Amino acid sequence: MFFLFLALAGPQWGTEVIEAQGTFAQTVIAVDVSASMRARDLKPDRLDNAKSMLRMLVSNLKDERVGIIAFTSQAYVQCPITTDEDALTYFINSLKPDMLPVPGTSLAAPVSLAARMLAKYPGHKALILLTDGEDHSPDELKAAQETALKNGIRIIAIGIGTKEGTLIPARTDASGKILEYKKDKEGKTVVSKLDEKTLLELAQATGGAYIAYTTPAQVAAKVEAAVRGLDRTASRTASRAIYKNRYAFPLTLAMLCLAGYLLWPRGRRPAAEAGEKEPQKR
Repeated sequence: MFFLFLALAGPQWGTEVIEAQGTFAQTVIAVDVSASMRARDLKPDRLDNAKSMLRMLVSNLKDERVGIIAFTSQAYVQCPITTDEDALTYFINSLKPDMLPVPGTSLAAPVSLAARMLAKYPGHKALILLTDGEDHSPDELKAAQETALKNGIRIIAIGIGTKEGTLIPARTDASGKILEYKKDKEGKTVVSKLDEKTLLELAQATGGAYIAYTTPAQVAAKVEAAVRGLDRTASRTASRAIYKNRYAFPLTLAMLCLAGYLLWPRGRRPAAEAGEKEPQKR
């Protein structure tokens, strides 16, 4: 009984590392951080709207491994593919217009980079492409489409901005008041417009979807619906050290004691000890 109660107490000593496993779909988010994302046809500006939507999105994508790309005419990995929501939110908050050292916009650059990030995962994956659609390198886009198709990547294009367009702030004061607007090489003021046609063609060519930006909540819900059905792969989600359970040792001793008690040979007790009276002789 002593060993049995000791086993029930659950003694623990020593440590072991355990790994949690899960099955996840793979998604990369590519965000345009070119100067045109400063445009204020959406308040306070295009990029702030994009960031609000993405924060909602990553909090809802519990069954997704997500990576983040920032791009202009070139693309860079901001966050590797992960399930860490805090890390994703941190990198989303750090996105800023003109944060990259190269100007312009190329839709082919993030598609090619996303293909490299997702190449090791089998099945269908998704690229969420968030941009105003103005592409300064259209000749490269066809090759990017073929790369996406070859790697099983569905492009979900989100067009942010308005068809009418607006001017792009180039310089502001401390209060955010616009002091100067962006000009081209000829000195003309630049008007940035949403190019839905390019984004729609890109999405359709890869079996994805085009979503026009409305509100953060509405767009996040539509993107969630669009990424459903992607193929999942098993992967390690976390590892941690725990104490080893040692209940088996006292439980084994308890079972041995019980077995010994049941198997121990027992003789007939003497009649006198049993309280019986010996029969009288005649």
